[in-house]
Amino acid sequence: MQTDHHLGRSWRSRWERHPGVRTGSRLTLGERAADRTRLVMGSWPFVITFLVVLAVWITGNGRHGFDPYPYILLNLVLSCLAGLQASVLLIAGRRSDQVASELAMHDYQTNKSTAVAIASLRSEVADLAAQLARVEALLKTRL
Repeated sequence: MQTDHHLGRSWRSRWERHPGVRTGSRLTLGERAADRTRLVMGSWPFVITFLVVLAVWITGNGRHGFDPYPYILLNLVLSCLAGLQASVLLIAGRRSDQVASELAMHDYQTNKSTAVAIASLRSEVADLAAQLARVEALLKTRL
């Protein structure tokens, strides 16, 4: 299991342990990247790190740094990041939809096999009830 040793927390989702969801080597490189991106970008450590980087950039540049106020380079970087991040998050969202579909399909297959098992059990119980009725009738005739 992958963990972030700095925070001591697992980066894996609970659905990754579900038997109906493909994981590990059964995923493509793009699917693994989408899962990881969704988990990292959608976390508080990412948001806090991003805010710290912005604060350091702004305080470090002020009026005399390599990107003085109004921070043209910072605006360019943030615009590029926003455009890229939107695409990456759409890819990660599509992967989440795929996982939800796999979970639903697993649940459907489980429900189908359970329905077959229940039908079989009902048939066996009905057979046992019929046999019991015959035994009771036989015992009544002998008494």
